[in-house]
Formats: sequence, C-alpha cells, structure tokens
Amino acid sequence: MRPEHCVTRNHIEVWRERALPSGPERIRFGTVLRGSLLPILVWAGIGFFVYFTYNPLVATILGGLFAVSFIVGFGLRRRAKHSVRCSVYGALGGVLDKSMAGF
Repeated sequence: MRPEHCVTRNHIEVWRERALPSGPERIRFGTVLRGSLLPILVWAGIGFFVYFTYNPLVATILGGLFAVSFIVGFGLRRRAKHSVRCSVYGALGGVLDKSMAGF
C-alpha cells in the first residue's frame, strides 16, 4: 500500500464520520479523536461508574478489554501491510466505532 493512501477516510472510519473531510486525504490524530468524542466519553463514563460503584478491579478489566481490542485491531492492520501510523489511527477508530454499534 502506498503511504500517501494509507491514512484516508477509506481506511479509518470515525464514529458517524462527523469530523472527517469530504474526500480522501490525510487526517490528523486530533481529527480521529474529535470525531470519536462521544464513544470516548461513553468509555470514560462507564469506567468511572464501575470504578466508584463496584470496584477498581472491574474498571481495570474494562480498560484491559479496550486495550486487547486495540492491540488486535493494530495487529490485523499491520498484517495487512498498513503503516504504523495508519494502524494506530485505524485501530483506535475501529475500537471506538465498533463499541458504539448498539447506540
């Protein structure tokens, strides 16, 4: 895959694509985070809720689930010959996108 085509909207889906430019072009990490603000807030809110309501161990398990999902997504993208940058952006966007599928 050519490096200039790796970090595009075709390879990185941000939740509801609100923050993405209209065509294929390079995007920055801040754009990925801005487009994923709602899923980030939901993950953080659930983490704080279970930390204070149940136990810090439950919040740690939730964080571990997020980390495992990110690592699997990163590994799959690297295996598909994406760059490290594209793999990080895609894994983060993918985890946040798929975790909000029911909303």
